[in-house]
Amino acid sequence: MQLDDLYRQVIMDHYQHPRNQGILAGDALQVDLRNPSCGDEITLQLQVEDGIVKDVRFHGAGCSISMASASMMTEAIKGKPVAEAMKIAKEFHAMLRGEPEEKEEDDLGDLESLHGVSKFPARIKCAALAWEALEKAVRSRGVEE
Repeated sequence: MQLDDLYRQVIMDHYQHPRNQGILAGDALQVDLRNPSCGDEITLQLQVEDGIVKDVRFHGAGCSISMASASMMTEAIKGKPVAEAMKIAKEFHAMLRGEPEEKEEDDLGDLESLHGVSKFPARIKCAALAWEALEKAVRSRGVEE
């Protein structure tokens, strides 16, 4: 099996069986974003306690890239300090832009399966939507990094 085939399987698995999809009960930060160029939309909810992303959920509608990226993001940031979640977001955006790796982490896990999106500029916004919601939540809601 080639690496591209494996990456496609990871993306389709997250699309067909999304992780952390749903709505959080109780008090949560919530951001709603829409990609007007393709119609993807997401609602992201975060529960942050003592600077840690205790829980995260998303729901929305969109293409396989958008929804798989949201699923992967929730797995990548859940249980992490907000500062680390933002660092992962920065590394993910750099990967989508095709920038050379300057990361200190071992790897981005399943997120690396979205590396090929960098070859398709129209799809970059799809993969980045959930991450933009995360960044907006952290910025606009005053969550401590």
